[in-house]
Amino acid sequence: MDRKISTPPPSSPRYDALLRLLRTANAIWDVSRVFFEQWGLSPSQFNVLNLLQSHAEGLSQTELGRQLLTHRSNVTGLVDRLEKRGLVRRKSVSGDRRAYRVVPTKSGVNLLKKILPHYHQEAEDVWDGVSDEGISELLDALQHVTRNAARVIPARSQGTNRKRRL
Repeated sequence: MDRKISTPPPSSPRYDALLRLLRTANAIWDVSRVFFEQWGLSPSQFNVLNLLQSHAEGLSQTELGRQLLTHRSNVTGLVDRLEKRGLVRRKSVSGDRRAYRVVPTKSGVNLLKKILPHYHQEAEDVWDGVSDEGISELLDALQHVTRNAARVIPARSQGTNRKRRL
């Protein structure tokens, strides 16, 4: 049974909030690209280094992909570029010649130590003027929207699959 779809008015608070969320994400990504350029990194490369700092044993590319919310094939390119710069290395896993873990090098750790104080200050500046209560409410709302999105997507794909079989 098809769900009745209502057309929202051209401007509704929910539609406006979704657009604002997407625009905010784009703005932060753009600022991040400029910020990390001074160290010759992309935001994604920084995210790899930042994730690895709390995993002394390293992470597989699959684990990196899951935590970065990106496909494993994209992680391959990120790791390749970081490895070429000497910021990470691939460490073999004993007992499995095909498996390896990505670990930061001393240069990668040192670069991250240089970046993090500036990064944390920039993050504070982004939230300037927003109360802790406002941030907490935003986090709750985003968590709720994330749960809703996780429910909506499988329902949509099941409906699509069902129609294809008919």
